[in-house]
Amino acid sequence: MANSRIGIWLFGAKGGVATTATTGLIALKNGWSGNAGLITTTAPFEGLGLVDWEDFVVGGHDIRAGRLYDEALRMHSESRAIEGALLEKCRGELDAIERNLRLGTIHNVGPTIGQFAEEQLRKLQETPREAISRVQGDLREFQERHQLAHVVAVNVCSTEPTVDESKLPKRWEELDRLIDQKERCPLAASSLYAIAALDLGFSFVNFTPSLGATPAAIQELAVERGARHMGYDGKTGETLLKSVLAPMFAKRNLEVMSWVGHNIFGNMDGKVLDDPANKKSKVTSKDRLLGQILGYSPQTLVSIEYIQSMGDWKTAWDHVHFRGFLGTPMTFQFIWQGCDSLLAAPLVLDLVRLTERSWRNGEVGALTHLSAFFKSPLGVEEQDFGVQFQMLQRWVEATRAKGPASA
Repeated sequence: MANSRIGIWLFGAKGGVATTATTGLIALKNGWSGNAGLITTTAPFEGLGLVDWEDFVVGGHDIRAGRLYDEALRMHSESRAIEGALLEKCRGELDAIERNLRLGTIHNVGPTIGQFAEEQLRKLQETPREAISRVQGDLREFQERHQLAHVVAVNVCSTEPTVDESKLPKRWEELDRLIDQKERCPLAASSLYAIAALDLGFSFVNFTPSLGATPAAIQELAVERGARHMGYDGKTGETLLKSVLAPMFAKRNLEVMSWVGHNIFGNMDGKVLDDPANKKSKVTSKDRLLGQILGYSPQTLVSIEYIQSMGDWKTAWDHVHFRGFLGTPMTFQFIWQGCDSLLAAPLVLDLVRLTERSWRNGEVGALTHLSAFFKSPLGVEEQDFGVQFQMLQRWVEATRAKGPASA
C-alpha cells in the first residue's frame, strides 16, 4: 500500500506481547528477522495490497513506569526469548516509540493489575467518560502528529476480572449515559479503550479475554461510527491445538469422555492470572470450545498456575480420555511448550494488517473472517480451526477479486 502511514496503538504497550510485537516490527522493517509465524507473508495472501512493515507507526497506553527498552530487555534477560544483539540494534527505535506512549486507565481493573500502576495514575480521580476523553485526546494527537491515514488499536493488556455482561444495557444510548457514573459503571479499562477507539472510527482488536468491545451496546457504537473490531482472546497455544485436534475426534466418531489441561507459566500475565478473579476470565475462554466442536460436553478441567521461574515460557500438558470401538477407553496426551509472547506477537501484526485492509474495504462491525485468530471469536459459533481458516481464505479471495482499495 503506497503513500499512507498507519498507526498501531497498543493498549498495554510495555507488556510482553506488545514489546515483542514492537521489537519484531522494527526487525521486520530493517530486514533483521525472518517471517516465521506471520501468515500474511505467505503466498495465499499475496496481491492483497497489505501495508508494508515500514509504513506502520507505533504508539500506545500503559499503566506502568519504566522504559520500553528495559521491558523488551526483560524478554532477553528473564525470559530468554529475544537475542540481546537484536535488542541492541532495535534500541534507538524503541526509545523513539517510547515518546508515543501515554498513561492508560485502571478503571475497574481490580487490585492485582492496579498494584502495577504508576502512583499518579492510582491517585487520578476520573469518571469513565473522562478516562475515555483523555484516551481519545492521545489517539487524536498521535494520528495528527504522524499524519496517519488510520489507526488500528489492539488491546494486549493483562486479563481483567470478569464483568457480568448480562447486567449491561444492550443499546449504546443507555450505556453512554452509564459511563458518566464512576461508581455505577461496571465497565473495565478494556471496554473504555474499545469505546475510545471505535467512537473515533478507528479499528479495535481485543487480543485478551477481557470484555473489550464484546457488549452489544459497544458493538452498536462501532456500527454507528462505521468502525470495525474483532476479538477476543488470541489463540496461540493449547487452545489452538484443541481447535485442531477436537474435530479429529468428532470426524472419527470417537467419544471424548474428558479433556484435562494444565498450564504453567511465569510472565506478568501469569502473575495476574494467579488472582482467581482474573483467572476466571481466561479459564472460561479456554474451556468453551470443546462442546461447540464435539456437539456434546465432556468433563473438562483447565488449570493455570503461576510458576515464576518459567518466565515467558508456557508449558501445557493435556490428557484426553476417549472411548474407542467396542467401548474401550483410550488415552491421548500432548505437551505444548512455547514462548508466550513470541507465539502471540506475529498474530498481533497479522491482525493489524488484515484489519487495516478491512478498513480500506469499507467493512464495518465484527470482522468474523478473523475468527481463526481467537479462542472466543465474536459473532462466530464455529470453533474448528480448519473451517475458521477457510472463512479467512474466502475473504482473501473476495478481497483480491475486488482489486486495489484506497482509503
